[in-house]
Amino acid sequence: MTTLLALFNYWIVIILMMTGLYIMITRHNLIKKLIGLSIFQTAIFYFYISLGKVTGGSAPIIDPDVTTYSNPLPHVLILTAIVVGVATTAVGLALIVRIYDNTGSIEEDDIREHELSLIKDSEQRINKSSMNKTDQG
Repeated sequence: MTTLLALFNYWIVIILMMTGLYIMITRHNLIKKLIGLSIFQTAIFYFYISLGKVTGGSAPIIDPDVTTYSNPLPHVLILTAIVVGVATTAVGLALIVRIYDNTGSIEEDDIREHELSLIKDSEQRINKSSMNKTDQG
C-alpha cells in the first residue's frame, strides 16, 4: 500500500492521459476533441514536473551546506510547453470557428457529409461541362 501511495503522482498522470485519449478517440465534436487534447497535454506537463522533483533537493544555488540540487530544466521546459499548448488550443479553436462558418457544424459526421456533397456537386458540374463540349463539337 505504501508503494502505491508513493507513486500517487504517476497514477494521476496515467488517469489524466487515458481520460484525454479516450475523449479524443470517442467524441465526434471538435471542441470536445480539443478539450481531450488539452487534458492529455496537462498529463504530460504533470509527468515532467514530477520527474524534476528531487526529494531533499535545493534550488541550484551554490551553498556549502547543500549537497543535493534539483534540476530546474524540466520546469523551464514545461513553462515553454504550456505556452505552446495554449497557442495550439487557440489555433485549434480558430480552425473550428472557420470549419463551422464553412460547414455549419462542428460534428465530424456532418462535416464529412458536407465534404461529400461538395465532391458530388463538383463531379456533376465537370460531367455537365464535358457533355456540353461534346454536344458543341
